[in-house]
Amino acid sequence: MGLVEATIQLTNAWELENVRRGLMDKDEVRSIYVEMLVDTGSMYMCINETVREQLDLSVQYKRKAQTADGRSIECDVVGPIEVRFKNRECTVDAMVLPGDCECLFGAIPMEAMDVLVSPAKRELIVNPDHPDYAVLRI
Repeated sequence: MGLVEATIQLTNAWELENVRRGLMDKDEVRSIYVEMLVDTGSMYMCINETVREQLDLSVQYKRKAQTADGRSIECDVVGPIEVRFKNRECTVDAMVLPGDCECLFGAIPMEAMDVLVSPAKRELIVNPDHPDYAVLRI
């Protein structure tokens, strides 16, 4: 099938909450668009140190992870992050990969947003069975 990438909007969700509480202005909220590798083999969303710094995300805790080549690494987990793609959104934490690694869009945000990989189009798409809103399995 080949690699699939998607442009995903990431926003500091703590700052969005501060806007809701009247503690900061909406135009102060840090938000960026990131080209991410859609990785159905990865459970979590993974960002790099550059993205973490741009969004000024707080470290929540550390977690051990196994890379695709079998190495074990310890990563910071940051968040919360509001994630948007087309008409879908969710809020997740993300693991921070060292340096300027490629960012990964994993299975947890994909499930939460009800989006799929289209092998024919080689792109991330909104679930065609639910085009107007996400449907989650419980």
